[in-house]
Amino acid sequence: MSGHAPPPPSPPPSPLPPRLEAVLGIGTDLELRTTLQHIVDGAAELTGARYAGLGMADPGHDGLVEIRRADLGRAEREGIAVIDVPILVNDDEEEFGRLYLAEKLDGSQFGDEERQLLRLLATQAGIAIGNARLYETARQRERWIEGAAAVTTALLTGGAAADALMTVADRARLLADAAAGVILQPTDEGGMEVVTASTLDDSDDIVGTTIAPGSPVLVQLLGGDPVFVDDSATDPRMTTPVRHRFGPSMLLPLQAEGRLIGTLALPRRRGDRPYTDTERLLATQFASQAALALVLADARRRRARLAVYEDRDRIARDLHDLVVQRLFATGMMLESTQRRAGGDEAVREILGQAVDELQATVQEVRTTIFALQQPPADAPTTFRGKVLREAASAAAVLGRRPSLHFTGPVEHRVPPPVAAQLLTALRRALATAVRRPGVTRVEIRIDATAVLPDGRNGVRLTVYTDDGNGDDTTGADAGTTAIWQAPLGDGTL
Repeated sequence: MSGHAPPPPSPPPSPLPPRLEAVLGIGTDLELRTTLQHIVDGAAELTGARYAGLGMADPGHDGLVEIRRADLGRAEREGIAVIDVPILVNDDEEEFGRLYLAEKLDGSQFGDEERQLLRLLATQAGIAIGNARLYETARQRERWIEGAAAVTTALLTGGAAADALMTVADRARLLADAAAGVILQPTDEGGMEVVTASTLDDSDDIVGTTIAPGSPVLVQLLGGDPVFVDDSATDPRMTTPVRHRFGPSMLLPLQAEGRLIGTLALPRRRGDRPYTDTERLLATQFASQAALALVLADARRRRARLAVYEDRDRIARDLHDLVVQRLFATGMMLESTQRRAGGDEAVREILGQAVDELQATVQEVRTTIFALQQPPADAPTTFRGKVLREAASAAAVLGRRPSLHFTGPVEHRVPPPVAAQLLTALRRALATAVRRPGVTRVEIRIDATAVLPDGRNGVRLTVYTDDGNGDDTTGADAGTTAIWQAPLGDGTL
């Protein structure tokens, strides 16, 4: 008995003629480029042609230029006869391209049978291309819809405005297969400036690039109209310094609820394929969806910021209405007790120190209340706010915020020129303080009721530092206090 397994049965013969089976087989793949390659290969194999190719009538429609099996151009240069047949797609018989054949392998001429077969192949190819187009369009639409949904989800989960713009630029670049995703926003001068750029390379030379007012493309962009450019390097409408690096480009308005947020630019490198009509439509829809998501995300951030402001106002009111009033009442009780203490100097001294501490605490709480009322993300505009900002900057190095004491109506008594000089002096004093080793406490005092040695009304800044050694002296010779003072001038009271 033999140990060898019997040979596998032969596959049943195909019920279709080999040529007909090859013709029908070109539509089995739904990917467009693969389908086109099957058409060219099938045409060469069925007709016995040495050269075969497929040229596109409109390369920008599908992003393809030509598909070749061999060097058809060589056959043309050598004067070899070339036959061709158009490939018609869709009911309107749009010419997709032409199928070319040249030189049979056996040296014979193309006869009527090959020409008839080529026409049959072109008819089947038109059907296959139409199906592949529909499939490719559906895939592209699905990718863009998923991308828009991902961007919306990312934007609405929080984050800074700059991060939101980068999210849009980065996802759009990937979806469009672009060299860069760029966000431009209107400038005060009437132009547009690149504020965010997502690129595979360094984007430092792109961010900050501006489109000057009066640029031909700017009228369309500020009007909320999309702009499509075949070659950024040669298009006269493009005026940016980096335009020579890019080829086909889309500039899409980020507009929602009548508000123009900016423009999304998606340039490809020079020599890359142009954008198809489908890509332009899907990218425009993506930009509209992204703009709406940006508006919603901005509204969400504003609501969150408003909630912070409201919470700060509540805390400030509680501090003022409860804590400050109680501390003030306690101070008055201690002062009354101090007056009734009689001749006991020790008790009077202790009570006096307690009153001073309470007054200092009240001042600290009032300063904290003022800080709570300042917008956290905005630059301060008041003199008190600017002093608080300088103290906060020093706190980042010191590890704790310096204590602040204001005496007198500093906002009304200190004119802007004097305030600017005082802030400069404060900045220098704090810079010196943070460099001192072992500093445990910094105290800032600004007195707008000071009287200068020459008798004029002035403002005095005192910055006291404590290294924790118990030296409480405030004299200038102790090396722990910086004093700056200036006259307020006439008409400031």
